[in-house]
Amino acid sequence: MDNQKGALFPDEVILQILARLPVKSLFRFKSVCKSWYRLPSDKYFTSLFNQVSVKDQLLVAEVSDSSSLICVDNLRGVSELSLDFVRDRVRIRVSSNGLLCCSSIPEKGVYYVCNPSTREYRKLPKSRERPVTRFYPDGEATLVGLACDLSKNKFNVVLAGYHRSFGQRPDGSFICLVFDSESNKWRKFVSVLEECSFTHMSKNQVVFVNGMLHWLMSGLCYILALDVEHDVWRKISLPDEIRIGNGGGNRVYLLESDGFLSVIQLSDVWMKIWKMSEYETETWSVVDSISLRCIKGLVPGIFPICQTGEYVFLATHKQVLVYQRRSKLWKEMFSVKGSSSLPLWFSAHAFRSTIVPCN
Repeated sequence: MDNQKGALFPDEVILQILARLPVKSLFRFKSVCKSWYRLPSDKYFTSLFNQVSVKDQLLVAEVSDSSSLICVDNLRGVSELSLDFVRDRVRIRVSSNGLLCCSSIPEKGVYYVCNPSTREYRKLPKSRERPVTRFYPDGEATLVGLACDLSKNKFNVVLAGYHRSFGQRPDGSFICLVFDSESNKWRKFVSVLEECSFTHMSKNQVVFVNGMLHWLMSGLCYILALDVEHDVWRKISLPDEIRIGNGGGNRVYLLESDGFLSVIQLSDVWMKIWKMSEYETETWSVVDSISLRCIKGLVPGIFPICQTGEYVFLATHKQVLVYQRRSKLWKEMFSVKGSSSLPLWFSAHAFRSTIVPCN
């Protein structure tokens, strides 16, 4: 950026200020001058913007009586987010670092990756040319994952599940299809995995950290992880307190916390937050224990969606709540007015507002 004579601030200070604006505002200000017009495509600035924005976790969810999504920001409140630019009826499957992976509702097997902040999207090529094999039991992948690497401006989409040859019974092998955004191609590898099962929430809450995608197993046996670069599955242990006692009757959810793998454990009266402090040695530690007594009536139907070291977003059937970890205060951020066919938690995902290209 060319620093004009008499400018109030140095260029770097201006860039730091602009990097803290919402993406919508940044695109609106492109008309100010030529140097600002180039910012969304400037490698240095987009890297700076993403470094800043990645620290904030947002929550996105579908509201059943609206074609738009709600986006809940801890500082800016609630805004609408539309996926109408995709030009298809879609539902969000997973989210990663500002990108959403969506599946087409009318056309089975069609997937899109989009950035709702920049309103760019990419339709993925069909993963199978011929229906020689099918995912079991209903033709849909058991697991859908999205790994967006901000440092390389690339992403991978993963479809995985048990499969069967056409017209035959499942053979126990686990098929994994990985889409690479750089090659624009799918690759396939097959592994032998003992039978895995997943809840709706554990399918939604896919965590991408350390180059690995993570899913929480039903029954709290372990965390299933995939190295997307080397096509290797790995099992990661849960904290002993959870694993040995199978959660002790508590509900357990897998989230990210400021770049670390995290587990949130919910009982009737408290919420315990674990963080994996050492990834290679699988070392877990408790970083927070939060009383739920003041929201006791909501606890049976509340689900943690995303978090940072500062706050935790949770969703119920009709509400989005935030817990401020420093002040220890609860606040309602959004409430559905009138009846709602689907609970908010059912379609809620963690989200970040970044400038990541899809193409």
